Amino acid sequence: MSELTWWRGAVIYQIYPRSLLDTNGDGVGDLRGIITKLDYIASLNVDAIWISPFFKSPMADFGYDISDYREVDPLFGTMHDFDELIEKAHGLGIKVIIDQVLSHTSDQHAWFVESRESRTNPKADWYVWADPKEDGTAPNNWLAIFGGCAWEWEPRRQQYYLHNFLRSQPDINFHNPDVRQAVLDNVEFWLKKGVDGFRLDAITFCYHDEQLRDNPAKPKDKRQGRGFSEDNPYAYQYHYYNNDRPQTIAFIEDLRKLINRYPGAVTLGEVSAEDSLAVMAAYTKGEDRLHMAYSFELLTDDYSAAYIRQTVEALEASIGDGWPCWAIGNHDVQRVASRWGQGKQNSDMVKMLNAMLSSLRGSVCSYQGEELGLTEAPIEYHELQDPFGKTFWPMFKGRDGCRTPMPWQQGADFSGFSEVSPWLPIAPAHQALAVDVQESDADSMLNGYRRFLAWRKLHPVLIEGDIQFVDTNEPILAFIRTLGELKIFVGFNLGGTNVELDLSQLELGEILTGHGLKTAQIEHNQLKFSAFTSFYAVLN
Repeated sequence: MSELTWWRGAVIYQIYPRSLLDTNGDGVGDLRGIITKLDYIASLNVDAIWISPFFKSPMADFGYDISDYREVDPLFGTMHDFDELIEKAHGLGIKVIIDQVLSHTSDQHAWFVESRESRTNPKADWYVWADPKEDGTAPNNWLAIFGGCAWEWEPRRQQYYLHNFLRSQPDINFHNPDVRQAVLDNVEFWLKKGVDGFRLDAITFCYHDEQLRDNPAKPKDKRQGRGFSEDNPYAYQYHYYNNDRPQTIAFIEDLRKLINRYPGAVTLGEVSAEDSLAVMAAYTKGEDRLHMAYSFELLTDDYSAAYIRQTVEALEASIGDGWPCWAIGNHDVQRVASRWGQGKQNSDMVKMLNAMLSSLRGSVCSYQGEELGLTEAPIEYHELQDPFGKTFWPMFKGRDGCRTPMPWQQGADFSGFSEVSPWLPIAPAHQALAVDVQESDADSMLNGYRRFLAWRKLHPVLIEGDIQFVDTNEPILAFIRTLGELKIFVGFNLGGTNVELDLSQLELGEILTGHGLKTAQIEHNQLKFSAFTSFYAVLN
């Protein structure tokens, strides 16, 4: 891959900075913690890091409520720390992607502080303001993902403002050209700092329907959550008017024009919409939109081979020349080892899941701790930090269980993450999975992760090749990756029992080894999979 297309097939390691490493003894991870662990991250054989928000914020939503887009929050360190981070990462050959939260700010952002004061100030139209109905109620029926009405009353203006998330996260008015330019200027600030790209949080929420039309009701059998639970009233509506509006494409194209002035920089959009796969395709179509997009479609409870195949094929059928990015875990969903493991997870399963994700066509986002096989941490109500979880407890316990600190040393206080009690508790089960324990075990999940990603780099067909699925029965997932004349058959047993696959229709050549995975055996054209095994072979 050239420097301009390094992102195609890249493995991007997501860092949740609050939980990587605390270096200043306040119980919260920081930028110096990332700097300290960059050598470890480089040893994983990933291509890039994506750092969740570290900008100035009151932390109502743990950094996704930004009060200054151009400042590092003192909780995480200084701008000098960030400059050092960029320099060290680049020295190790690691690209740096940072979050940008463009659709909304904190209510403590200077723009909003001014905007809320009156209807006539210079920033009066920088947020989404609307008059009440005649009876004083909200302008329409829009709901916030984090619970309740999406409108909050502001007595100074005698108007409501829109918030798709917390009420302390007011939505910016992207219909205002001055706002769009200010947003692009903030993005360019970080490009000038030397970042290699942006993960665009909630990019589908930038625009709203200017007519403020009500969202239609969704039938009960259609209520499914993507990033929210089905008992959330948000699932009761089709979000046609406060999400994925037609104008978003034009803004994305303006953003891409800016990015193109910094060769090699990349955009990765987070897509959450009524039809996320179709939106991913639209947002990445051609050469003038996003480089990549990913959705919540593999961040679900459904772990069947049929569902994974259907999801990937649906995107492949619509994406054209666009490029996908796949993730099976992040900071917003239950950890995949628990979500898909259902109490049956083991090291073979974790290794296979990481290999499966990294063998699909596209780039990969891998969340910190997945290389260790971390499970969802149990969080008691009194330990909860996440406002989302506090609202919907106990049916939905929030996102804290996947955000707990990384365990670095089994025998150390607080597992080597901090010298003081951390912001979230470290699960006792995670101590046995600590990095120092797995480092010394050649067959550990950590070393298996490293081994597979190093092996993957030796096989460009897995990075750049096309994909075509093979008809199989559950729980086998199988496909063929093709690059030029080379074809590789790839198969996985997603289940915990022995199964077989008839390969008489395929002409197998060399069986590929060296990937470190538990491998299926072949006898008389029958591929015999034991639990959670994989298989890679060249096709003649």
